[in-house]
Formats: sequence, structure tokens, C-alpha cells
Amino acid sequence: MYSNVIEEYKNKYGFGELTPRAVLFDMDGVLYNSMPNHAYSWHTAMAECGLDMSEADAYKYEGMRGVETIKQLCREQWGKEISDEESQAMYDVKSRIFASCPEATVMDGVQELMHKMKACGMKIVVVTGSGQRTLLDKLVDEFEGLVSPELIVSSFDVKHGKPNPEPYLMGLRKAGIEPWQALVVENAPLGVRAAVAARIFTIAVNSGPLPNEMLSAEGASIMFDNMPAFRDEWDGLFASF
Repeated sequence: MYSNVIEEYKNKYGFGELTPRAVLFDMDGVLYNSMPNHAYSWHTAMAECGLDMSEADAYKYEGMRGVETIKQLCREQWGKEISDEESQAMYDVKSRIFASCPEATVMDGVQELMHKMKACGMKIVVVTGSGQRTLLDKLVDEFEGLVSPELIVSSFDVKHGKPNPEPYLMGLRKAGIEPWQALVVENAPLGVRAAVAARIFTIAVNSGPLPNEMLSAEGASIMFDNMPAFRDEWDGLFASF
């Protein structure tokens, strides 16, 4: 069932094999149903700072480091560059509002999926553009036995966030593997673009309001409408490698 997309991936990059040893997960919208909180926080905080960012825009920029998102908004709306310090101060407003939101729940089906992957000998890596320590600190506890601190890549680990491939290249490095030995699970167009630029086989799970076409247009090899659907298909997909 999946043999054609696997062959297309190998031919595209000239890889002789696709032998996954690790799965690199995005966090927001993949591990946690946190994007509604992020969307509200971005819209509210940027309005407070004098910038226009709708809740829908939050999904468009999802995956990019927060300070980079703010700098881009300032270039587009104010026609000027702002300093790292100015951008961080505005991001701190967003972080404060986010911290006051209801606690994000774990995405339905993702822990069962991870257990299946672990049973197949996969390492689990988390690659997120988030700098929200309130979420990062929960990962190891809420995903006990699945996520370990040394296999988390956050905005603190990279200079360039998604859609730059650096976060996923860092994830490969931390896992000690090559691109053809990994899979990526993403829900955001910019995240898919970053993973594809890192030459990793990318699976999109559309957990938000964006159309599937926005994810497939960025190069996702496989698309699922939700995490339980991916969980239920894992055994068949793994058998194809």
C-alpha cells in the first residue's frame, strides 16, 4: 500500500534504502492539542503589542520560532527590523497569556502510537519550535518511558527555526542517525517544509483547520486526518519498510 511513496522518496534523494530507526515528532498539534491555546495567545498578545495576527495566522506560522515570527510580522506590518531583545519581550507577553490558558491535553492516540513504535525498536525524538517551558517541562513526565530529555530539540537548541531544516537536522544528530533512518510526524506546513528540506520521510497528521493540500504541497509523503488513524495504520506502514 505504501510501497510507491517509499520508492518515490528513495528515488528523489538517491537513497538506497529507507530503514527507520527513529521517529521525530513535532510537539504542538501532534503530541498536545495545544494549538487552540497558542492561536488565542498569539492573537491576544500581538494585539497588545500593536500587531495584527489572527488566530488563523497562528496555524500558518506554526513551527517557526516565536521570536522569528514576531520579527517577520514587524517587517511586514511596520516595515522595520526589531532587535532580539524587543522580539523576546513581545514573545514574553505571548508566553504569559499562554500560561493562563487551560492546560493542553495529550493528543488522542499518540501515546498508543509511540508504544507501537517503541515495540518496533524506534527511538522517539521531539523536535519543536516551542520555547514554552511550561509545555517542555511536562513532556518527560506525561510521556514517561517514551520521551527522554536528551532526545528533545527545542527553540533553545537551534539558531534557525522551522521552516529551516536545522531543528530536524539537530534531531538526527541527537539520535545518531542519517535522514533515511528517520521518519517525521508533523501537522504544520512550515514543519513539513523543514523536514522535507532535511531529506526525511515526512508523515503529516492534519490536526488543525488548514486544508490537507497545504501539507501535501510542502512535500508530505503520507497524510492522515487524525492521530488515531495513523496509530491504526502503523503496523501496515512499518511492514512496508
